[in-house]
Formats: sequence, structure tokens, C-alpha cells
Amino acid sequence: MTKELKAKEARKLLLSEYQGVLSTLSVDVEGYPFGSVVPYCLNKAGKPIILISSIAQHTKNILSNSKVSLIATEGGADDLQTVGRITYIANAEKMDDDQDSIKRYYQYFPQSRDFHKIHDFDFFLLQPVRIRFIGGFGQIYWLEKDEFLLANPFSFEEEKEMIDHMNLDHAEAIKHYCNSYEISYTSKKAPVMVGIDSEGFNLCSGEKIYRINFSEPVVTALEVRKVLVEMAKA
Repeated sequence: MTKELKAKEARKLLLSEYQGVLSTLSVDVEGYPFGSVVPYCLNKAGKPIILISSIAQHTKNILSNSKVSLIATEGGADDLQTVGRITYIANAEKMDDDQDSIKRYYQYFPQSRDFHKIHDFDFFLLQPVRIRFIGGFGQIYWLEKDEFLLANPFSFEEEKEMIDHMNLDHAEAIKHYCNSYEISYTSKKAPVMVGIDSEGFNLCSGEKIYRINFSEPVVTALEVRKVLVEMAKA
């Protein structure tokens, strides 16, 4: 397997999941790792962003030592040791006013807009150091950050325009994608598209986010339209 294919498989897993275990170095129990669960999405550069409260233990740990790892595991398996998983080793840094990333996060997790009304929440960017990917038995690789990262070719405005168009004008096509990939939904809450990048798109059905990958990468809105039409006809 080439480096490019290894990196693609690792990205596919990180993009397919939207929550993982964040390990930080404990302040209260010095020298020991502290694990917690966090939702995440990727910014335009392909790096995970998280929204965490200032009163949370993992935030206190990060402010003391920025070294973290984020573990995402392929869902739906009876035996976790037989499925893919990725360990994203990184330095967590508090984000500046990156509106593109913030709007992307809220697109995936709209309920989090109200978090700031309850506690003091801040966005953190996970700057990659190295990535460990296990694709299954015998598929165990280290990936350097430059090998792994793939920027989203679309700005948030371009991405949102495509998402809004699909959700408003092509709701039946989205249901067709769900049916094709065995994604369940109800009549009370229709599935919606929440993200698009060069390698696929994400749908939200109920409270869960799902990933559907393109057969070939796309880099323009016209290419996205073409592949989505083809998938709707399949």
C-alpha cells in the first residue's frame, strides 16, 4: 500500500467519526494520562477542532501542557481490535478568531451554539505531530503530518452554498443517499448534509453524523455537482 493510500484510509476514518477520546496529561494526578470524550470536525486545513469548557478537566490539563492525542475508532463493531482506529498525536492550541473554522464546527454541531450561554467555552485546534493508523490486522502505519493532511478545497462560504442547495432543493436525493448506504432516518426529522470536502460529504440524521465517500476526489463545485447527480441516479 502506497503512502498516499495509507493517508487516504486514515483520513477516511477520521472524517467518518465525529467524536473521539481526547487524552491529556493530568494536572491533578501528575504524569498520568487523562481520557475524555469530545466531538470534533476538521477545519479547512484538515486539522481537528474541538470546543471545550474552561471548567473541564481536559481544558485545565491542556493549559498546563498542550501535548494531547485524539483517538477515533471505526464504529459498529463487536470487537474493537478488529476495526480501524487512528491516534492523532498533536499539540492543542487555543484558536484565534478563525470564523471559517468556527462556522464549520457549528454546521456540524448546531446545538453547541448555546454552550457559551452556560459556561465559558473556547475553540482549540489540534496541530498534528504524528499520526498512528491501524486499518485492521497487519495494517499498522505511522504517518507524518505532511503525508496525512489534505486541505479542503472549498471555503466555508462555498461549502455552505452547496450544502444549503442540497438541503433546500434536493432533500429526496439526500434520502436516496441514506437508503443506498443504509443510514436510517425518520419522517419527523429529515437527514441533512452538513459538510463537503474533496473526498466526500457528511450527513446528519437524528443526532448522528455519517460519512459518504466519493469514488474519486473533487476540487470544484462543478465536480461536486456532477458526482452528487451520479450518486442520486445510482
